[in-house]
Amino acid sequence: MTDIERIDSNQRMSRVVKAAGLVFIGGQTAVERTPDIKAQTTHVLAKIDGFLKQAGIDKTRLLSAQIWLADIERDFAGMNEVWDAWVAPGCSPARATVQAQLAAPELLVEIMAIALA
Repeated sequence: MTDIERIDSNQRMSRVVKAAGLVFIGGQTAVERTPDIKAQTTHVLAKIDGFLKQAGIDKTRLLSAQIWLADIERDFAGMNEVWDAWVAPGCSPARATVQAQLAAPELLVEIMAIALA
């Protein structure tokens, strides 16, 4: 049986779960909820960097990312500008981006990721 390690857990969820050689980072949103997609995306990606570090890896190990935007028509280009500058060269994960109603009206972006430990 594979060991499972949970990082930053509470009754509802874990921010990170390590199992079977994979690192699962739950959906991350910006704490500072400015009305700027670039600022929110930058903050979310910094949180993901921090969780990857806690798991003992970095963004070069990303396998997959799922991105939800509150308004894809308005925010897709701005989010991609920040994303493209953040992704390690040659290490782009498989990715999907969709529009969704997020948990609070001031949230513009949510990102979750899977990486190889």
